[in-house]
Amino acid sequence: MTLREMLERRTAIAGEMRQVNESAADGALAPEAQARWDALRTDLDQLEARIDRQAALDDLDRRAAGQPLGGNRADRNFERECQEFSVLRALAAQLPGSTVDAGRERELSTEIARRAGRSFEGIAVPMAIFQRPAEQRVFTTANPVAGPGSNLIATQLDAGQYIDLLRANMAVRSRGARVLAGLVGNLAIPRLKADATAAWAAENNAISASDPQTDQVSLTPKHAGAIVEFSRNMLLQSSADVEQLLRADLAMVLAQALDQAAISGLGSSNQPRGILNTSGIGSVAMGTNGAAITTDAVADLIGQVADVNAEMGALGFLTNTKVRRSASKLKDTTNRPLGLDTVFQSLPRTFSNNVPSNLTKGTSSGVCSALIYGNWSDLLIGLWSELDILVNPYESTAYSKGNVQIRAMMTVDISVRHPQSFAAIQDILA
Repeated sequence: MTLREMLERRTAIAGEMRQVNESAADGALAPEAQARWDALRTDLDQLEARIDRQAALDDLDRRAAGQPLGGNRADRNFERECQEFSVLRALAAQLPGSTVDAGRERELSTEIARRAGRSFEGIAVPMAIFQRPAEQRVFTTANPVAGPGSNLIATQLDAGQYIDLLRANMAVRSRGARVLAGLVGNLAIPRLKADATAAWAAENNAISASDPQTDQVSLTPKHAGAIVEFSRNMLLQSSADVEQLLRADLAMVLAQALDQAAISGLGSSNQPRGILNTSGIGSVAMGTNGAAITTDAVADLIGQVADVNAEMGALGFLTNTKVRRSASKLKDTTNRPLGLDTVFQSLPRTFSNNVPSNLTKGTSSGVCSALIYGNWSDLLIGLWSELDILVNPYESTAYSKGNVQIRAMMTVDISVRHPQSFAAIQDILA
């Protein structure tokens, strides 16, 4: 029995228990009703235990699917050393005349390049320490009006209290996307498109021949980058640990770009193709001009995946906070909230504002939101390299100010193993 079937069974038991309870006269149950209540309660307790066990197993499957593949990268000692990697030391050591000791960082960079089978222009930074298109910001050590870098030179500065931007929740990897790390050339994965066909035959008659059909899922390198300018003093003299700032403002911006591309990348303009723009995914329409979310639409969305035998693996929903708010307001005939468990049939769901809320349907221009359901382990994220960070202290405008320009780049691609594994509503008014 699947988790979904067990949850449906629990709902049925709860409904019958409610009927038995309503039959009580003066608060007391008749002997037959009491016996039925006790039997239902026993069934419910046993079912709850099974649900807990199955939910734990499903969660383990989702987490395992979201881990990078490849034995070498799972080496515990290497991963432990990567956690000690200091972006600040790696950057400061690249400055001309710098005496900063970045021995560990150089060794890790060399090992990363060896494992990737390629060279890096700058220093290779393990992607594991980061979790976010090219954008430029300037940090200096002047007063706060001139730049926020001065806030990192204070004598009593608490780096743990650094205030980052409000950023959208990272979604696709936590939902269970499959990561292919350490790629070198273009990747083509053979896919069985159609099975051979079984045929019945009479005695002493030949069986009709049929051939399976195959095609390929391709991943090719695509690049995203960010450029940030820091003052030289900030890198060399900061008394605070600016690791949080560097990771958040450089790497998080790249990771968020990857998340957005996986959801709604165009597949053109140098972008990977995301789920919403993948041909062949299931589709449910709310209306000519869009409409509010309904439980019927959610059920139809699940059916789009289940009806093509794709309901397996890391199943779950992904949508934005506007849809969550609308779903939370749905009520039954007695004006009681249905609750998100009922709306989404107790299936896993993640909410991130990387899911677009500016889609258009009919006269509803730029105000529609998307809801995606599917097997997230069928979403492939290919990584050709770890994060590549290069210091350029000689860029013309930065040079005149004594500042340092830093470029971070990643090379990735995204593809869907089976389009039928996903279905989407793209015209929710929320």
